[in-house]
Amino acid sequence: MKFKKHISILLIILSTSIASAQIQFQAKVSKKKLGLNERLRVDFSMNKDGDNFKPPKFNGFNVVGGPNQSVSNSWRNGVRSFEKTYSYFLSPQRKGDFMIDSATIEIDGETYKTSPIVIKVTKAIDKPKNGNNASSIASENIHLVAEVSKSNPYLNEAITVIYKLYVSPNTGVSNWRETKDPEFDDFWSQNMNPKGLKIERGQYKGEDYQFVVLRRTVLYPQKTGKLEIEPLSLDVTAEIPTRRRDIFGQRMMSKVNVNVSAGRRTINVKPLPEENKPDDFTGAVGDFEMHLSTSKTALNATEPLQAKLEISGKGNLKLFELPKLNLPSSLEVYEPEHNEKVRTNLSGMQGSISDSYTIVPQYKGKYPIPTISFSYFDLKTETYKRLSSNETIINVLEGPVYGASDNNLSTEGSDKQRVVLNNDQFAFIKTNANLVSKNKTPFFKSTAFWAGLLSPLLAIPLAIVFRRKREERAGDIIGNRLRKADRLSKKYLGEAKKALGQKEAFYVALEKALHNYLKAKLNIETSELSKDRIQILLSQREVDTTVISEFDSLLENCELARYTPITTVTMQQDYDKAAKTINLIDKQIR
Repeated sequence: MKFKKHISILLIILSTSIASAQIQFQAKVSKKKLGLNERLRVDFSMNKDGDNFKPPKFNGFNVVGGPNQSVSNSWRNGVRSFEKTYSYFLSPQRKGDFMIDSATIEIDGETYKTSPIVIKVTKAIDKPKNGNNASSIASENIHLVAEVSKSNPYLNEAITVIYKLYVSPNTGVSNWRETKDPEFDDFWSQNMNPKGLKIERGQYKGEDYQFVVLRRTVLYPQKTGKLEIEPLSLDVTAEIPTRRRDIFGQRMMSKVNVNVSAGRRTINVKPLPEENKPDDFTGAVGDFEMHLSTSKTALNATEPLQAKLEISGKGNLKLFELPKLNLPSSLEVYEPEHNEKVRTNLSGMQGSISDSYTIVPQYKGKYPIPTISFSYFDLKTETYKRLSSNETIINVLEGPVYGASDNNLSTEGSDKQRVVLNNDQFAFIKTNANLVSKNKTPFFKSTAFWAGLLSPLLAIPLAIVFRRKREERAGDIIGNRLRKADRLSKKYLGEAKKALGQKEAFYVALEKALHNYLKAKLNIETSELSKDRIQILLSQREVDTTVISEFDSLLENCELARYTPITTVTMQQDYDKAAKTINLIDKQIR
């Protein structure tokens, strides 16, 4: 009997040990149904320590806290109890049913997964106003506001959005982070974030508050109608005073996280008036001046001169094209060099843009640069205005005369002699030709006759279609900007190839080529060329992650090369990689 009793005790101990040795890895949530303005806590716990913990992606939620790690060791009746927990705090993004996917961890060489959990998010709930509820106090005393300078601007008129965080005097803020960036679809935008945060005093709904300006953004609407500005959202760590006091009698503070949003704003963009709209209007809106200048007005043939057409003032300077010079064919004109000296402040773009032409006259004479006309929409008077330049005369003093034969070109200062003619000067010309027509079919009413008669009539509709297409292309501001960026990308890539071996020039040209390529392909501005933004846009356009990584590494190489020694071999490798990566993006982008 005693032997059987000892065996029973031994079996009980072994079964207890096996049960206690069973590995557990599970997920727990604070609630499975919550309001849009509530928080969710998710705990991933295990009874044995492991490696390579991988949380789920938490689709539909913003992670506002965590991961927080805690470890618990305890002994009870001689048995060790271990628990390790990873905790996350989540804020729902929208209403609906969402799944917390499985987390994974490796324990003793095996991979364990938690079971998925479905969470239902309902509309925001009314939280009870409790003086001791820190979250409720923080929500009532912290506000994020988007101030729009004008809600009904004209197309291509500058407006400003200023985001301010208001905090009541009895509440503190120790930290915040952006959980959702505002989106400016159908706007040209440029951020002007303040370098330092300055605490100012103001009023919110008639009460005294302190506020800081978080960001300023200048927008130029590119479409008419109602355009939406997506909200900016923040997760704010607030400090709320409690009823407790420390040993020095000072009130103790309680920290709590609260989510604040500026809310969605609607901008109603007015179209520019059609009445009295000039035929050559290309979308310029603002207040401008035009100036045409030449480096010289008197020169000899084959000497170059510079003609500069400049538009200056305040308005959408980067969003329209300059008029073109129309010069006589006897003046050789090269493709203009475009230059922009534009700065952006809270009132919009200011500065100047210009096209510089290199002109080389081929013959002696006086050549006019005809009057150039430029029209724009003036926001002050809400009317169209026209600027015109004066006619400039280019006087070519010395050189060949247009129309003179190659063997006897007339030049300034050459000796002139009278040419003496004799009676036999045309003796070589046969006066009796005896011409015989081989074509016996008369030309009148022939196929060639009707073709020559009807061709001008058929050319008229073709000319009309061509003119309309040219006007549409001139009015396509965004398309022209993208085509220009594409041309610049090819230009700078060629310059990079020529500069192989010259580190500074090579990487400057390569970086410009990559940036202009992105501007052309993704329809973005230079101010938006951040690493995260590029990765998101390329991923949305179905470009492989490996290709995106290659492109990011190229941009990093361009930046690092300015401060590190680089060999010609490395430059050649970077150039080949750039050409290959651009080619792959062209094939994959959708």
